Amino acid sequence: MSDVEQLVAAASAEFAGIDDAAQLEQVKARYLGKSGSLTELLKGLGKLPPEERKARGAAINSAKERIEAALQQRREAIRAAVLQAQLHAEALDVTLPGRGMGVGGLHPVTRTLERIEELFRSIGFDVADGPEIEDDFHNFTALNTPENHPARSMHDTFYIENTPGLLLRTHTSPIQVRHMESHKPPLRVIAPGRVYRVDSDATHSPMFHQVEGLWIDEDVSFADLKGVFTDFLRRFFEKPELRTRFRPSFFPFTEPSAEIDMSCVFCDEGGVNRGCRVCGHTGWLEIAGSGMVHPNVLRHVGIDSEKYIGFAFGMGPDRLTMLRYGVSDLRLFFDGDLRFLSQFK
Repeated sequence: MSDVEQLVAAASAEFAGIDDAAQLEQVKARYLGKSGSLTELLKGLGKLPPEERKARGAAINSAKERIEAALQQRREAIRAAVLQAQLHAEALDVTLPGRGMGVGGLHPVTRTLERIEELFRSIGFDVADGPEIEDDFHNFTALNTPENHPARSMHDTFYIENTPGLLLRTHTSPIQVRHMESHKPPLRVIAPGRVYRVDSDATHSPMFHQVEGLWIDEDVSFADLKGVFTDFLRRFFEKPELRTRFRPSFFPFTEPSAEIDMSCVFCDEGGVNRGCRVCGHTGWLEIAGSGMVHPNVLRHVGIDSEKYIGFAFGMGPDRLTMLRYGVSDLRLFFDGDLRFLSQFK
């Protein structure tokens, strides 16, 4: 076998034993590079007699073509092997369930607020809104809250720094005040929204929600208050047998005033208060404050207190959410833990 044929055989055998593309290119240089074996043979053609040069040159060119063909064949084989390995590593099991996109959902407190609004709209109440940064007049003075009332202190209220008279509203009653300023009786309205107080524990949060209701007309009684609110609670909790009771209390913006309790949604059955941990074994849950609108409040907003009368109530939808879903710690709703919130989607 001539030296040219030996070179082709050696190159083909060496290419065949390589599985790495970078290594293959390095070996290629030894045969086809500027200092490669074939290049050296071509440089030697000038030393041959003319009659031998043509045949020798043709043999070297043929060898070069066969080496390049073997090189290209090996390149393609390596590329195919790499692709096959990649496909094997990234193979999909089409029998597995798809990953899909995560599905979002409404926050449980938002669900409660929407449910409350829907129930009150169904009996003719409007839904009003107002600013969360309020002035002292709408948050306190217009609601018959005296200057020395504890609610005005820094212990209860977030005041805006360097801005006298402005604060984060402590209840949604200012929405009712603004609504009475811009609307003439008769009027029925609820005022849902965020409110702020300096308080934080398992059942209180510095930011929480309130829904307050107001009905002003010429002939509104405490019996109307009891009927409206009892009907709301029964429909909200889907318990037609649910009972309410009204306990005398004090609020500066209502007179007379009452705390509203409802029979425990967990342990009260058939009108029998069995008692449980949720209701402190009393069979009753405190759910709202209420009363007949104080005449001073009506006068502050320009409504004739001799002609018109009305009732107001205020409840915490966060507490209603806790009761509806059986959650014991209010802070869980606002910690932003998706593991907890995803349960309510």
